[in-house]
Amino acid sequence: QVRLVESGGGLVQAGGSLRLSCAVSGGTFNDMGWFRQAPGKEREFVATISWRTVYADSVKGRFTISRDNAKNTVYLQMNSLKPEDTAVYYCAAGRGVRGFVYWGQGTQVTVSS
Repeated sequence: QVRLVESGGGLVQAGGSLRLSCAVSGGTFNDMGWFRQAPGKEREFVATISWRTVYADSVKGRFTISRDNAKNTVYLQMNSLKPEDTAVYYCAAGRGVRGFVYWGQGTQVTVSS
């Protein structure tokens, strides 16, 4: 059974940093990603990692996605955080034809102004 567990969310002031972690068990995946959903908005793409990394324009230059294969963990380093980054952040794994197959439960990130 595949399980994704996110951690590292919290409350931070604008301009601050957080590092999210996503620990994967029950499988290994080349394609992994981070998405987020703000209140009243649809879930949106943040970053993915496979043989390359891809970022949403809104986070490019501020966020970095990385992985530790030995720990089967993916990270999202978030710097220069803005209030508009406030959202629940979700980890995803195993990209299929219709998108990512496995999802974590999410971790809340709140950026105060």
